[in-house]
Amino acid sequence: MLTIILYLFIAIVVIQLFYYLFVFAKFSFAKAQEINAKNIPISVIVCAKNEEENVIKYIPLLAEQNYPNFEIVLIDDASSDSTLDIFEEFEKTYPNIRLVKVKNNEAFWGNKKYALTLGIKAATKEYLLFTDADCYPTSKDWITAMSAQFSAEKTIALGYSGYEKISNSFLNKLIRFETLLTAVQYLSWAKIGNPYMGVGRNLAYKKEEFFNVNGFIDHIQIRSGDDDLFINQAAHSDNATICYAPESFTYSAPKTTFKDWFIQKRRHVTTAKHYKAFDKAQLALFFSSQLLFLILPIILLAFQFQWILVLSLIGFRYLFTWIVLGFAAGKLKEKDVMYWFPVIEFILIFTQINVFITNIFSKPAHWK
Repeated sequence: MLTIILYLFIAIVVIQLFYYLFVFAKFSFAKAQEINAKNIPISVIVCAKNEEENVIKYIPLLAEQNYPNFEIVLIDDASSDSTLDIFEEFEKTYPNIRLVKVKNNEAFWGNKKYALTLGIKAATKEYLLFTDADCYPTSKDWITAMSAQFSAEKTIALGYSGYEKISNSFLNKLIRFETLLTAVQYLSWAKIGNPYMGVGRNLAYKKEEFFNVNGFIDHIQIRSGDDDLFINQAAHSDNATICYAPESFTYSAPKTTFKDWFIQKRRHVTTAKHYKAFDKAQLALFFSSQLLFLILPIILLAFQFQWILVLSLIGFRYLFTWIVLGFAAGKLKEKDVMYWFPVIEFILIFTQINVFITNIFSKPAHWK
């Protein structure tokens, strides 16, 4: 039995090395991305529901972007606070702001996809750039960097959106490591020709891509997924590209309690079951290999079975993954989380198990 477990453990290490060597390394070791400005007309789209504190801080940062031809489409999704009032003041202040007022619709009540659809239809530019109301760009060249990835063939651009750093907070490092790992996965798979998701905090595509798949209609009944489910359906090797130039990053304030972050993660994972079969399979295989990599050596070492070989495989796997993720973290300006890599990975794996189990027994809340 122990021999079988050893062979299984070796297979798990091989699977892990396959992911890191043949998938993730394609992004981690890619050369730095240059920005060749194209100045194509862009509509920046922001959908907000009860975000008065955030929009008053972040919308002016969008309006001050160093870009010659863009508009901002502000969508108020039936807010009950002062969000709409603030948007109306911005509309008076900035001539390139367009305001879309969404009223509650009985058929689509509380559905962000309905609000976004109205905003997309109201946009006057051919190319769309999305971010959330609680996000802000790292530079005034955010639009320039993201739009530079478009070409005649590439009409979908997947960007990176991270979380602010909070010093002396282990939870903050855990959140940012999870965000880093997720980004490495979807950016790497996109780079090798299999885009399967994107994040709505930093995502761009040509308007025709939206209408080519009839918008969100195929998953309108699913509250989440205006970003990842749309990309899973619309993106492919010919039309999708990635953007990882530092000027293209956006950031949000992270959760400050484990409970709030756990609730957020519960919402995020609910859409994965609706991905294409291959995407679900590769994600499941990666997570399973991570979990078994932790469990199997414990069994082998408990019986001191081939312990030198087992420890050598553990050390080699950690060294290799540390290098690959370290280079990726350097590209995405998240190097400090890698100092805690083995500990954070261990906690994250069992947190994900907890999320999956919890979601089986109860449904998470979605768009406010």
